[in-house]
Amino acid sequence: MNDRYSFLNAIHFKNIEFLYNKYKENPNSIESSWSAFFNGFDFGKENYKNIIKSDNDIIQKEFFVYNLIHAYRKRGHFFTKTNPIRKRRKHIPFLDLKNFGLSEKELDTYFEVGKLIGAGKTSLRNIINQLKKIYCGSIGIEYMYISDPEKIQWIEKWFHKEKLQFSSEEKKFFLKKLNQAVTFENFIHTKFVGQKRFSIEGNESTLPALEEMIEYTSDRYLTEDFIIGMSHRGRLNILSNFFHKNYSQVFSEFQGKEYKEKTFSGDVKYHLGFSKIKKTRKGRYIKMNLVPNPSHLESVDAIVEGITRAKIDILYNQNSNSEKILPILIHGDAALSGQGIVYEVLQLSQLKGYQTGGTIHIVINNQIGFTTNYTEGRSSIYCTDIAKTLMLPVLHVNADDVESVIRAIYFAIDFRMRYHEDIFIDLLGYRKYGHNEGDEPRFTQPSLYKEIYKHPNSYNLYKKKLEKEKIIDNNDIKNMEKEYENILNVKYHEANNIKWNVLNSFLEEEWKNFPIVSDNETIFKKVDTRFSAEKIIKISNQIFSLPKEKKFFKKTKFIFQQRLEMIRKELVDWSMAELLAYGTLLYEGIHIRLSGEDVARGTFSQRHAVVKTEEEEEIILLNQICTKQGKIQIFNSPLSEYGVLGFDYGYAMYSPHVLTLWEAQFGDFVNGGQIIIDQYISSGENKWKIRNGIVLLLPHGYEGQGPEHSSARIERYLQLCANNNLFVVNCTTPANFYHLIRRQMKLKYRKPLIIFTPKSLLRNTKCLSTIEDLATGIFQEILDDPYVKDVKKITKLIFCSGKVYYELLNKKEYIQDEKTALIRIEQIYPLKMETIKKLLDKYENKKEIFWVQEEPENMGLWSFILRKLGNFIPFNLIAPSESSSPSTGSYPDFLRIQNKILKKAFL
Repeated sequence: MNDRYSFLNAIHFKNIEFLYNKYKENPNSIESSWSAFFNGFDFGKENYKNIIKSDNDIIQKEFFVYNLIHAYRKRGHFFTKTNPIRKRRKHIPFLDLKNFGLSEKELDTYFEVGKLIGAGKTSLRNIINQLKKIYCGSIGIEYMYISDPEKIQWIEKWFHKEKLQFSSEEKKFFLKKLNQAVTFENFIHTKFVGQKRFSIEGNESTLPALEEMIEYTSDRYLTEDFIIGMSHRGRLNILSNFFHKNYSQVFSEFQGKEYKEKTFSGDVKYHLGFSKIKKTRKGRYIKMNLVPNPSHLESVDAIVEGITRAKIDILYNQNSNSEKILPILIHGDAALSGQGIVYEVLQLSQLKGYQTGGTIHIVINNQIGFTTNYTEGRSSIYCTDIAKTLMLPVLHVNADDVESVIRAIYFAIDFRMRYHEDIFIDLLGYRKYGHNEGDEPRFTQPSLYKEIYKHPNSYNLYKKKLEKEKIIDNNDIKNMEKEYENILNVKYHEANNIKWNVLNSFLEEEWKNFPIVSDNETIFKKVDTRFSAEKIIKISNQIFSLPKEKKFFKKTKFIFQQRLEMIRKELVDWSMAELLAYGTLLYEGIHIRLSGEDVARGTFSQRHAVVKTEEEEEIILLNQICTKQGKIQIFNSPLSEYGVLGFDYGYAMYSPHVLTLWEAQFGDFVNGGQIIIDQYISSGENKWKIRNGIVLLLPHGYEGQGPEHSSARIERYLQLCANNNLFVVNCTTPANFYHLIRRQMKLKYRKPLIIFTPKSLLRNTKCLSTIEDLATGIFQEILDDPYVKDVKKITKLIFCSGKVYYELLNKKEYIQDEKTALIRIEQIYPLKMETIKKLLDKYENKKEIFWVQEEPENMGLWSFILRKLGNFIPFNLIAPSESSSPSTGSYPDFLRIQNKILKKAFL
């Protein structure tokens, strides 16, 4: 025997005896396969000793066969028939008998270990046939890296049971869906020559797989809600033949007609979302949502999980293991292995604040990414190898074998419902055409496409199979094909009579009471955010008083004592105003979700929304205000911006009645989630009619902490602002921040709100407000200088935004300047021009007008202010010179730059 295979073969009797003794003490103390073996092998202690002495060779051979079984379980997926067009790569060691101390002479010898695969005591020949059938057919299973023995045993038991048999009617249905998948693509190919559609051909079995997924899940587990995310490959086919979007509407979109809603730009047809209530074949009604997505392929993953979690919290009793709802993510192979968002979302899957009860991942595996071969697109063997980081099972399935695909679907559902974990199904298929139908794949993959062009599609393969089984005949096929073709032709002619394309709104029912608005009159309409001072003080005493019977860290007690003292003085700082904004909304019955890195305590130890006792018991005082209040959920997130921001955006996408906030640890880090901001937050309303009220809290301000802890890149958000799509705000008072948060939930519509929050101002003694400001005030977009005593003395106006105001104020007070007014732009976008014009008229003796900012000239608000106000305000700019980096890394240098700005402002 070759030494290289010794790890599979050489089992010493001392080890066997050791395992056996452990088994006798506790059957659960050893690996499940050994436990099952010892249980099935008639091992009395005395007999065991006798067998070891007299039947040494038999025992040794039994364990050699056991090693063979183990090898098939661990490595069988390397030797499957899962690839319909390519020859498999060779993986060593092979599963040859000689590598296990066995030979063909023993093929008819009976072995007890056959019991481990459900075959009973049987011949080696039968054991091998059974192993090949289970592990080396059209399905390859990866699961032996899982650490839970019970889970491994469950998986093996599922696959050892008798192979599923489908009825004739079920098989006819699978064939019907395959025909629809193929014929739909061919119809578009001939009617709309050269147009992009991102055909599903090569993975047509995805369609019957999805149909059977909802049928099986809704029938067996009473699942009623399906949230699906996928990129463009096959999307139009699934929209038409699974979601039943009207074919005429799809064809009309191919004709390039304008959208009826002129206020929306719309998007390409294979990015659009869709919501549907569908009746299953067994008569159950289910909700299905296909989430809109951009060409940033995997970005939709996080959105799907966020929507699912929102539904769990709101509809399904905060039960993350609810079987009522199922998220499904359909990936491309190249994107799955290439996009980091996949890893971020997987790491959320078992965390308390982000669990969704397990996701079923389906990979439409084309074995190519645009023009890139899989050997150039990843370092791992499989595109699904990321699943192994969480020890999740993976099924590799030949996409041409539709019945094996359905079997894989059943397994995935059963696994998900039992363990509430993610699972991956890798559908090995191909891509019939290029990346899009106008692309020529033979430029880069000539050999592959020779094979693809002569390969029969899954519909023709399955049709022959059913003909052979005498389930269908030629007349059945002709009738089925003709019926579907007639439907497509009728809908094609109907499309010619459609004047406008209509932008289907996603989740329309949930948002029916929140209209899309963009007019200035509605946007600038004052919103009543008042709340009685008496109730504010009562809530303050509730949320700032630590339980006396609990033990807390000394500094924690000091912070809460300080808060109570300030309340007695009827003053609030920034963090108190934030907590009171939440507290008053909770009192009014509004639910809140706050998520992000270190949000419970706050990055700057300012929030303490979750307090811990010395025994680390967590207490959320905001949830103890009154009996019928709303609930606040506060979750520290993983060190992720892209994934978590996408998740919380998805959460807010479903829940207009919930205040959903995401906070960046420092505003600078939010650029890790820029794709979500660009593709969803800023443009989702215009592209897809999606409304969303997510709030982003982004700490911003220059304080000498270096280039990565200064700027939240305000300029980037302002470049994304148009048609009143966002609120972009940089508050300077606790009261204005308080009213802004309350305004977000009092509005009759929803817009994403970007708030640049302070750091040093959290403890600035001038950055205070009164209880009266909170009780009777209102959010103010522009703040005039409250310290001007004589308007006629003012000859200089300084406009600014954010924390630099306090530095300007300190300088002004220090030099006792009475000729300068400091005007703050609190709401940067939409910019309230009328108020600015009134202030200009008010200060009629002005001679100089400056825009002052601490960000470099090419950053911050300056470009936006110049574009919006430069035509009628003769601004002079005071700012650090342009720079490629947001800030210096030297603290003395930072002070020099800041002092230069202040000095120049008061020359």
